[in-house]
Amino acid sequence: MADGEEEGGPARAGGEVIPLRPRRACPICGKPADRTMFPFCSRRCADVDLNRWLSGAYAIPGVEGDEDDEDGAPSSG
Repeated sequence: MADGEEEGGPARAGGEVIPLRPRRACPICGKPADRTMFPFCSRRCADVDLNRWLSGAYAIPGVEGDEDDEDGAPSSG
């Protein structure tokens, strides 16, 4: 191994660790994300996101149309 590198990952001169992913803002409030709660900044924002999923706020609306027959062939109306 080269001088200045330790086993387990890349390091800069002086022993600083290079982050593997860029810092991002919390998708709920916009504050910087916390490593322990990634991608959120706090437990509160994680719970807000979970509540949105469970209440159906993130649901993708379906398109109503002709449904296929049970054998997989489209219906010829």
